[in-house]
Order: sequence, then structure tokens, then C-alpha cells
Amino acid sequence: MLDRPISRTRAYWERLPANAKGIAWISVAALLFAGMTAMIKAAGETIHVTEILLFRQIVMVLIVAPTILADFPASMKSARLDLHAARIVLAATAMLCGFTAIIHLPLAEATAIGFSKTFFLTIFAILILKETVGARRWSATIVGFIGVVVILRPTGADAFTYYGLLAIAGAACAGMVMILIRVLARHDRPVTILTYQALFVGLIMLPPALYFWKTPTFDEFLLLIAIGIISWAAQMCNIQAFKVGEATAIASVDYTRLLYATVIGFVFFAELPDAMTWIGAAIIIGASIYTARREAIRGREVVRAPNDKGLAG
Repeated sequence: MLDRPISRTRAYWERLPANAKGIAWISVAALLFAGMTAMIKAAGETIHVTEILLFRQIVMVLIVAPTILADFPASMKSARLDLHAARIVLAATAMLCGFTAIIHLPLAEATAIGFSKTFFLTIFAILILKETVGARRWSATIVGFIGVVVILRPTGADAFTYYGLLAIAGAACAGMVMILIRVLARHDRPVTILTYQALFVGLIMLPPALYFWKTPTFDEFLLLIAIGIISWAAQMCNIQAFKVGEATAIASVDYTRLLYATVIGFVFFAELPDAMTWIGAAIIIGASIYTARREAIRGREVVRAPNDKGLAG
């Protein structure tokens, strides 16, 4: 009886343009990421952040275990163990700082600052990948950091806190992780990159989690399991979005995460962003979208240049 509606829905989905599918995937991912952060904030009221991270990694390892085991031990063979080690440490630091900020800052504020990883990505691409960046991308990066400063308010009665600095540190580490993934992708297969982070981030979190251990109640245990499942689902939706759609067409939709975080923060945590947070968030998002578009234009120019040269010859 349900076959016809399902078939019609599937046929409608198949007829959609690739970018429309990408927008649908990224919209779901944004909602899931916002839900994940809300769950982390709720769990953090009674459970230490390292224990939350440990449970998250255990759940995610169990979910991806079939992929890892299907090619084990080949999935562990790597030409750049040094880069894997750096990525694991940076990823663990990014999550530890970012999750701590989520627990202690208003959701909307922590989410907005997290978007600044785009600007750190630009800086690290220059320093490590030796990419050439023009004046317009530099200007967008500087403007983006001004947005962060607006949110954090470094002077006055509402001056930024330790947790605001942690949010920035988490964004910086996340930007560096993205650079290392670019480099690792030249040497190792995706399953190898996935395997190392899935296994070793959890191992890093094990000692501090045991030190701060609090045996979760049944409800807390379900919440921790849900964090792991939703984290995995959000990442899969995000990957699928960029797989089927153009980055410039779908990237801006990811910023709906801020709206979700605002609504969730108001409904469940009685948080409402002030005017400075909205202004700073608008600056960050605008600069991020511009940076993403410039990156896409630059990518097309790089691809087109050899073709033009060949035609001229």
C-alpha cells in the first residue's frame, strides 16, 4: 500500500537537480548538528566533556566498524603516520575545546564562533599548502575575524570569557584538521583516514574520561548514545551534500545551523542572543560565504588555465 507513495517520492528525488539534492542533504545535516550540540550542552550539565567525547567516539567506532574491518589490516597502512598523529591530536583538541565552549556558552554564540574555522583554513592553506591568496580573500578573512571580535566583546562589562577563547581555539584546530585531511588524501585512502581518527581520538579521551568518570544514569546513557548516532548521521549527510552538489551552491545553507541553535537555545536553555551576537554572526557568515565563492572561482580558473593554454598552443 505504501509502495506507490514511496516510488513517487523516489522518482521525484531522482528528478531533482544535483544542487537541490545537495541543499536538502546540507539542510538535514545542519539540523542534526544543531541537535547534537544541544544534546552535548544538556549532557555537560552533569557529565564531564571528556566522558561525553569518549562515548561519542565509541558509538561512532561501532557504527563504522564494518567498513574498517572489511579491509583490516590494510585500512591501517599509511605512508604518513606523522600526519595522522598530528591530525588525531588536533581533532581531539578541536572537539575538547569546541564541546567545552558549547556547554558553557549560549548555543548561538558558540555556533557562530565555530564558523570562523573558514578563516583559519585560509591562513593555514597559505602557511602549509603554500596557496596564493589575493587581496579579496585576505580582506574577507580579516572581516570575518572582526565578526568574531564583535561577538566576544573584548572590552566592557561583557568582555569575552575563557570559554570564548576555547571556542576560537577549537575553530583554529578544526581548520588545521581540514588542511591535514587535504594533504593525507594525496597519500592514503579515505578508509585509512577514517580509521585512524575513529580509533585514536577515543583512546586519547580514555584516561581523562576515567579520571573524571561519573557512571551515567539510564537517561544519561541514552543521551550519550544519541550524541554518537546523531554525530555520525550529521557527518554522513554533510559528506553526501558536498558529494552531489556544488560547494558554492550549498555552503551558505549550512549557516541555517545558527538559526536552529538559536531556537533550540531559547526553547530548551532560555538563551536569546543579543544584538552584538547577531551582528557578529552576520559578519562571519557573510565573509565565510564570500571566501567559499572566491575559492570556487579560483578552482575553476586553475582548471581552465591549462585548457586555455592547450588551445592556444
